Amino acid sequence: MALRQQSSPHARGARPTSRVMLWVILAALPGLLAQTLCFGWGNLINVIWCIGVALAAEAVMLTLRKRPLAFFLKDNTAAVTGLLLGLSLPQFAPWWVSAIAVISAIVLAKQLYGGIGSNPFNPAMVGYALVLVSFPVAMTTNWAQPGLLWETAPGFGETLATIASGQQTAVDAFTMATPLDEYKHQIASHTAAEVLQHPTFGDGIARGWEWVNAGFLAGGLVLLALKLITWHIPVGMLGAMTLLSLAFGSNEDLYAPLSLHLLAGGTMLGAFFIATDPVSAATSRQGKLIYGIGVGLLVYVIRTWGNYPDAVAFSVLLMNFAVPFIDHYTRPRTYGHHKARRGIPSKTSG
Repeated sequence: MALRQQSSPHARGARPTSRVMLWVILAALPGLLAQTLCFGWGNLINVIWCIGVALAAEAVMLTLRKRPLAFFLKDNTAAVTGLLLGLSLPQFAPWWVSAIAVISAIVLAKQLYGGIGSNPFNPAMVGYALVLVSFPVAMTTNWAQPGLLWETAPGFGETLATIASGQQTAVDAFTMATPLDEYKHQIASHTAAEVLQHPTFGDGIARGWEWVNAGFLAGGLVLLALKLITWHIPVGMLGAMTLLSLAFGSNEDLYAPLSLHLLAGGTMLGAFFIATDPVSAATSRQGKLIYGIGVGLLVYVIRTWGNYPDAVAFSVLLMNFAVPFIDHYTRPRTYGHHKARRGIPSKTSG
C-alpha cells in the first residue's frame, strides 16, 4: 500500500535573521517619521549616526575576534541596535553621548558575551541606561520642543550643528522637558489642570508624543501581522501599565493619567520593539506574558515613585535578570511527556 508522505505540520519556512531585522527597521519607520515631523531632524540624525557607529564598532570587534565581517554585519542586528538608540536618545543629544551609548551596547553588552544570541541583556538598553546614569544633564535637557517640521522646528543644518557642537546642554529656545518629566515634577505643587497648561501638552494628550506612539504602535502591529513577534509581551506590558494606572492614577492631581502613560514617552517603542528582543526576553508564551507584565509593572512603579520620568530601559534590564528563572518555570511540555516538575523536591520519609 502506498503511503502519502508529508512534512511535519509544525514545519515552518526559515526566516533569516537579516530579513527579520530588516522588517524591524521598516516597521520602525512610521515612528521615526512622526518623530521627525513633530520634533524636527534630531532623531533622524541620531539614527543615521548611531547606525554608522554601531556598524563600525561591530566591525572592529569582529576583526579582533577573528570572525568573518561580511557574514555577521549583514545580519542587520547591529543596525537595529543603532536604530533603537537613535530613536530613544534626546533629539539634541551630543554626538559623543550617542557614540558612547552605541559602543557600550555593541562592545560591552553584545560582543563581549560572544555576539548575537549570547547576550543576556538588551544591548540597546544597556547603552541607554549607561549614558543616562553617567550623563544625566545631557540626557534630560536635550529633548526638543514639539513643533511641526515645516513651521517652528529648527532646520536640518541648525540641528546638526547643535548635535555636532558636543555641548551637554542645547539651546533653551528649542528644548523642553518631556511630558512625563514635566507632569511628575509639577504635580506636587500644582493641580492637573494647571500642569496641563504647559506647552509640552498642547491641545492633546502630549503634544507630538501621541503621534510618535501611534507610529510605533502601527509598526508593532505590522510585526504582529507578520508573526515576527507574538502578542504576549506587548499585551502583558501595556495591560499591566493600564491596570496599575487605573488603580492608582484615578486622581490626576496626584499621579499621571493613563493617557500619558500609554501615549507619552517610549511606551509603544518599548512594548513592540525593545521588550520583544528575541534573545534577552523570555521564550515560552507563558513566560513572555509574565515577562511583559513584569516590564509594565516596573515601568509604572519607576515612573510614579522613582527618580526617572521614563523607565523602559531600566524595566527591561531588570526583567532580563529574571528571564532564566521565568524560562525555567514556564518551559512547555514536550510532546509525549508529562509536564516536568519544577522547584525543590520535597523530602520523603524512607
